[in-house]
Amino acid sequence: MDASPSRAERRAATAARILEAAQAEFGAHGAEGATIRGIARRAGVDPSLVLQHYGSKQGLFALAVRPAADLTAEGVPAHLAEVLEARLTDLSPATKALMRSMLTSAEAAAVMREYLQERTENLARTFSGDDAELRAAAIVSSILGVTIARHFLDLAPLKDADEARIADLTATWLAPLT
Repeated sequence: MDASPSRAERRAATAARILEAAQAEFGAHGAEGATIRGIARRAGVDPSLVLQHYGSKQGLFALAVRPAADLTAEGVPAHLAEVLEARLTDLSPATKALMRSMLTSAEAAAVMREYLQERTENLARTFSGDDAELRAAAIVSSILGVTIARHFLDLAPLKDADEARIADLTATWLAPLT
């Protein structure tokens, strides 16, 4: 029995390696600073393969920063705690890429806006009252702000604080909104 991977399996593995390399490159350099050559070098492939698999740098960027999974309304409260914990510790290369680029790239801004709107809508479905969407938007925006202040602006109280302490404070702060 032949155990070697099929051509389709090798192609899928190459595409996954390129996507992972792109997430790291966009995370390190943003949408404008990352290059096809840098992505290819990181993935260990020829630059033409990057374009063959993904068409363009913009197309690859859109895939590299897109969230991997959709959230159901039932899972929002637990997910909110997980997101906050994740944003306080380390950011994935895809998240770093999106956040570094969202103020300078219209495409990145659109991806972030769509992502935040989806998170807001999912969270709002778990609330009651006329202001459910506004409360949800405030929570989603607050997590974005904490993430930016801690990881990109190095705001001393957030940067230097223990993750557990920040999580406790933030949970207390967000509790009345939920």
